[in-house]
Parts: sequence; structure tokens; C-alpha cells
Amino acid sequence: MTPQTVVTPQTVVTPPTARTAEHAHAHDDVRYEAVRSRDARFDGAFFFAVETTGIYCRPSCPAVTPKRRNVRFFATAAAAQGSGFRACRRCRPDAVPGSAEWNVRADVVGRAMRLIGDGVVDREGVAGLAVRLGYSARQVQRQLTAEVGAGPVALARAQRAHTARVLLQTTGLPVTEIAFASGFASVRQFNDTVRAVYAATPSELRAAAPARDRAARRTATPSAGVPLRLAHRGPYQPGPVFDLLQREAVAGVEEVSGGPGRRVYRRTLRLPYGTGIVAVQECPGPSGGTGTGRGWLEARLHLSDLRDLTTSVQRLRRLFDLDADPYAVDERLGADPRLAPLVAARPGLRSPGTADPEEFAVRALVGRAEAERLVRRYGKVLDAPCGTLTHLFPEPAVLAEAAPEGTPGALAAALADGTVRLDPGADRDGAERALLAVPGLDARTVAVVRTRALGDPDVAPPGPAVPDTWRPWRSYALNHLRAAGEWEHDR
Repeated sequence: MTPQTVVTPQTVVTPPTARTAEHAHAHDDVRYEAVRSRDARFDGAFFFAVETTGIYCRPSCPAVTPKRRNVRFFATAAAAQGSGFRACRRCRPDAVPGSAEWNVRADVVGRAMRLIGDGVVDREGVAGLAVRLGYSARQVQRQLTAEVGAGPVALARAQRAHTARVLLQTTGLPVTEIAFASGFASVRQFNDTVRAVYAATPSELRAAAPARDRAARRTATPSAGVPLRLAHRGPYQPGPVFDLLQREAVAGVEEVSGGPGRRVYRRTLRLPYGTGIVAVQECPGPSGGTGTGRGWLEARLHLSDLRDLTTSVQRLRRLFDLDADPYAVDERLGADPRLAPLVAARPGLRSPGTADPEEFAVRALVGRAEAERLVRRYGKVLDAPCGTLTHLFPEPAVLAEAAPEGTPGALAAALADGTVRLDPGADRDGAERALLAVPGLDARTVAVVRTRALGDPDVAPPGPAVPDTWRPWRSYALNHLRAAGEWEHDR
């Protein structure tokens, strides 16, 4: 498989329920070719395990390629773990970008995967997940197991294990604190899971940290936060994302400092267990060019409660669109004569989301200046302000009570009482209908909210016709036109 091959990660994630045994075998042959060529495009789209070693890896693992007869394929790390395989210490398969499939799919499995990533199972259990999805717990278990090879508990367990590894290898926190910060119910459960997933005790896993992480841990202080590398798949254009964040930044809640190519985006976060402040660096490409060639963005999280680590990371991934499949997007859009030169100029252009969907909906309606006024008047002041970051954006319930007038008040009330749901597991069509029912909320604003707050990759706002040939990536197509100054119909 060469870089010119038209097969993309999106090509190889067809749900198993839609394939015959013969098709599944051919499908796995394609996957094996990706493994044999160490194709990083497929990292996170699937995992492979080697029966003779008991280890599972990402497709780009640099180890010697195993024989085809010894290889098994899994849709998720949790499925590989559930079959008794442990994570490779060389390629660290738990650190890959998430599968782009869950951002694209709007069905119950896609919604469930997004909610699990946000930590819902850890906070509310499988019953809470099922209630959010509108299905029984048994139905959710059955559908997830059929399509991704693992149920919600196993998926959440794999996520907790990854969080534990990050904390063990990048912080000097005591192991007991890490156990509970990672979402485990007991130290014993934590120890058992780490040994099962990594074939090492927590202390051994900490000692096996890469040199970079060990050095950072030695120099870290309690106030330094948690350093992270937010992995992405394929080319990434940070410039347009940071340009957008800089234009939109609401004083008191966000700031962008530094010059082009070296900017740092910082913001406050309201999280399930506490608050946070995050900083993400704009990584320049090779030789200062556009687009990062590193494969990740550098970030640092300061959390009042470390149990929020998983949730905050997932919200940053959605904000920066780090789980996208740029190969599938660019292949489709690059075939269009109008878009081809734009895609060639900006390979890997993303469709940014938001770190707080409810906050974004209010901001999309009222604009930046009014949002700053709302922050000053109704936002919660941080217990420990950090530079220009002084407030959390006001919650919908606060706005609904303090400023109930007009469309902003009606939107805040609908968000507060659950009439409008914008969480990661929200049904996108249902959310759009609920938003359009808010008095005074226009279709153009709703389209922006659907794109950014709900992470829909295929939104065409009202106005000039958008070709169907751009599906399912119309949100990305419009971003290319905006970046080229050819689309000015957002507001």
C-alpha cells in the first residue's frame, strides 16, 4: 500500500454487521496491508494483535511485521484487551488519535462512543449512558459489542487505563491519588487493570516512561499542570484554527498570545468535578512551514480535580478536531475542480468544534461583544485567576434566571431545562429541530451551532447551494472556501 493508494481509514471501518464472512476476510487483508506498510493513516481506525506474543499494536508499529496467520484485528483497544492482549510498550497504541468514524456517525453507536469518551460511564454508569441515548442498557451493550467488539464498561475501562498511564508517566502524584483521579473505584481495581492492560505494575509502568516524560516529571511542580501531547492523524493546519480562536476569543474566558506559528491558546473550562485552565500551543510545521509535521499539539492542563482529565482532553480534541480523517476528507474534496487547488494548498484543514457546546450556542447567537458583557456580569470568578483568565462563562441556568428576555433568554432556558441538548451524545437532527423551535433563532445560527457545538462534519448553511458531491464533508469544504476568502455567508 503506497501513499497514493485511494484506500483511506474510512474505507476500512465498515461495521461488521454489514459484511459477510468473505467480505470480512477481504477487509482484514486490506488491514494487513496497512500493517505491513506501517501506514500511520490507519492509527486509531483499527488495532491489530499478535497471537504468538499476546500484544496488540497500532498499524504503524515499527516492530517486525508478524505473519498474517498470527494476526487478529480489532475495532477498539478495549476489544483487544477484552480478548486478553496487552498494549505494546513500543508503539503505545492507547496514545493514537480516536477513530474518525465516531465523529461522522450519528447513530446510537457513534453517539455512545462520543459520550463514553466524555466520561459519562465513569460518572453515571451504563444506566446513565442508556438514558442519555434513549435505549435500554441491554440494547446499548448489544449494539456496541456487535460493532466495536466491547461494551460500555470495557470501553470506559480502557480509557481509564490510558488516563492512568498518562498520570503515572507525566506527574509525580502518588499512585493512590492517580487511581482515583483516573476514575477507578478502588486501588485494587486500578492495580489489576494496569497489570492486565500493560503487563506491568503501576510502579513499573512509571519507571518505563519515555525519557521526555521522565525529565518533565522530575522538574514538575504541583502548579505546573499535566503536560500532554494531543495526537492527530495525518497533516494538520494549525494556523487557520488558531486564527479562528483568536478572532472569537472572549476576554476573561480565553486568550491567544504570541505571534503566528508560535501562538498559545488558553481558556477556562467548567468540568463535571471542578474547573480547569488549558493551554495549547500552535506547533509550526517543518522548517517553519504551514501545518505541523509532529503528529501532535502540545498542551498543558491545570485542573482543580484530576478526575476531569479524561473529559477535558476529549473536549480539547473536539475543539481542535484532532480525531478527523484528513485523508478521506482531502480525497473526496480534492476531486472537485473548484476545491482541488484549495485542498492542495491546505492539506489537513480541520473543522474546529468547541470545548463547551452550551457556551458556544449562546456566543453564536449574541456575538463576541455581548458574550464579554455576559461574562463580566454573570460569569463565575475563578478561585485562582491566571493572568487575563478570570472567569468561567455563565451557565445557561444563570443566564435564564438573570436575563430571561428575548431570544438569548429563551435559548438559555431551553439549554438549562434540557429542551435543547448539545452534549456529545445528542441526536443532531433532534437538536437542530429543538434549536429552530427557540423563538427568534434563525437557521443560519443553528447551522453554525450544529457544525461547531455538535461536531457535524456535513453541514451546509442556508444560502448559496452547496454541491452534494461534497458530502459527507460539507463543513470542511466550506472551511476551505472561507480560508481562501471565497465564502462570506456565515452571518
